[in-house]
Amino acid sequence: MNKTVRIIVIIVAIILLAWVLKYFKDANSKDVVDYKIEEPFYTSINTKAVATGKLNPEEEIELKPQISGIVDEILVEEGDIVKKGDLIAKIRVVPNEQSLVSAKSRIASAKLSFDNAKVLYTRNKTLFDKGVISVQDFENSELSYNQTKESLAQAQNDYQIIKRGSISGGSAANTNIIAQIAGTILEIPVREGDQVIQSNNFNAGTTIATIADMSLMIFEGKVDEAEVGKLEEGKEIKVILGAINDKEFPAKLTFVAPKGKEENGAVQFTIKANVSIDSTTNIRAGYSANAEIEIESKDSVLAIREALLQYNRITEKPFVEVMNGNNKFKKENVKIGLSDGINVEITEGVKEGDKIKVWNKASKDNEDDDEENEED
Repeated sequence: MNKTVRIIVIIVAIILLAWVLKYFKDANSKDVVDYKIEEPFYTSINTKAVATGKLNPEEEIELKPQISGIVDEILVEEGDIVKKGDLIAKIRVVPNEQSLVSAKSRIASAKLSFDNAKVLYTRNKTLFDKGVISVQDFENSELSYNQTKESLAQAQNDYQIIKRGSISGGSAANTNIIAQIAGTILEIPVREGDQVIQSNNFNAGTTIATIADMSLMIFEGKVDEAEVGKLEEGKEIKVILGAINDKEFPAKLTFVAPKGKEENGAVQFTIKANVSIDSTTNIRAGYSANAEIEIESKDSVLAIREALLQYNRITEKPFVEVMNGNNKFKKENVKIGLSDGINVEITEGVKEGDKIKVWNKASKDNEDDDEENEED
């Protein structure tokens, strides 16, 4: 029995020894893993904040009627350029029947008072000329005559305003909609025949037209809370319009909102900037725009591609793998500075000339791609 056990142990030992020898032979026969390497370089790094928004006129005016009625005539079209004081539209008044009847009644009453005062004035003037009545009595009758005359004129004017919307119908009439500023007609939301409501303390009124000065444009956008603390009013920024072949316009930041609003789980802050528009560019209100705001900039700093960085899973500190004299790689902890998302500044840990390991294993395809890029 003992002899059988010994034989089995010897056989197992021989098998294990053969397996170990084969394992080491296969391991030593494997090709050496080859990694691509890169070296640190000097470059300029700029960090930017991007705000999305729109380009709108700085001065935009809504024209509203001072009296309710029907749009009788519109004298301009959207896109027309107007001057201050130009006639935009005319309103035809549709009088309230009850108000019209009351106005007529006031005219009749004022006419009776005026006729009576006129008779008394004429009689007292004759008596005064003959020396029958005193000066005071004559002046009292004259005052009453003038007052009733003025009341009659006022009642007639009220009737005309209720019926026609104005007394004279001239350029200053309530029925005329006048441009309050020089600019471009952006929108005319009403048409001839539409009913409009006057603007008062209880109603905003119907908008007849919207006018804006297109030479003064502002950018209105929003930035994330992580970047708003780095913005300062008066800073020069750059506004890009995708609608005009990604054209860039210089701008100056004029407003940063003191309070943010939560949108889709993130707090956004409104910003505004005055945009300089050249006269050769045809700008339209409401263009989508992006504002690029430079936060921080450094020139000639030692940097590497940010993709070369690795992070310790426990300490979460960055490190890279640097090639040593034995063609092996050694972990080197690094301190990083400014980053633009592609390149990152290295303040400590590596120096110019160090060969840093690229994570991905080099392949023939990669090498061919690199050669093609170098030729380009």
